[in-house]
Amino acid sequence: MPDLLYEKFDHYAVFTMNRPERLNALGGSLRAEQAEALNDFTADVEMRVGIVTGAGRAFSAGMDLKEAAERVSGGQSAAGTAFDGQIMPHPYGSNPKPFIAAINGLAVGGGLETALGCDIRIMSTDAYVGLYEAKRGIIPGPGLHLLPRLIGLSGASQLLLTADRVDPEQALQWGIVTEVVEPDQLMPRAIELAQMIASNAPLSVAATKAQIQHWSTADLANSFRLYQWIADKVFSSEDSKEGPTAFAEKRTPHWVGR
Repeated sequence: MPDLLYEKFDHYAVFTMNRPERLNALGGSLRAEQAEALNDFTADVEMRVGIVTGAGRAFSAGMDLKEAAERVSGGQSAAGTAFDGQIMPHPYGSNPKPFIAAINGLAVGGGLETALGCDIRIMSTDAYVGLYEAKRGIIPGPGLHLLPRLIGLSGASQLLLTADRVDPEQALQWGIVTEVVEPDQLMPRAIELAQMIASNAPLSVAATKAQIQHWSTADLANSFRLYQWIADKVFSSEDSKEGPTAFAEKRTPHWVGR
């Protein structure tokens, strides 16, 4: 089975992360299959809107910490090739066509960052979100840049520093999502929104997204430069190795602060 299911419908496509046995963690061949699907989606003039969701009971658990633990045991960085000194544009945010995240279950770490890169986010009542990196001895990637701009400094600080889970009511209050619906209404509502967008003039939609993206990512260059220095320190630390290892071994991590 592919790690990403890519299905086309009438002017919209559904991208389903399909590693339910790993809570759709961003490992395996998921990123490569996502890139291939996005290339096709972008080139297809009939495709106007994308919907991103997850198979099974999760949207995405983010970084595959079991794979990260294997990298650490092999002497590599926990981040692997996900951090190579560059902060790449978000694949959904940087796409000229709009994307809707249908958060059907837990969306944590890179899973929440995947949703944050989408233009619209809606959430099931049985889902929750969070950025747990501080519990794992690492730091978020796009979430550090996008979340404060989306919900403000206080909410972002609470979410990032406590590494606590955020339930639907709080996610709605903070503006992480625009709607919370019952589980059986999540995809129908996402499709309804996609069809509403697809019925509008494609050039107008693309221009509107481009302007919003420009505003939401303005002056990120300085933020990226600081992040590169910080991330290099964090991902080369002992704690960054301890976090994924402790997770894989199902024990409490022992932090040393270096």
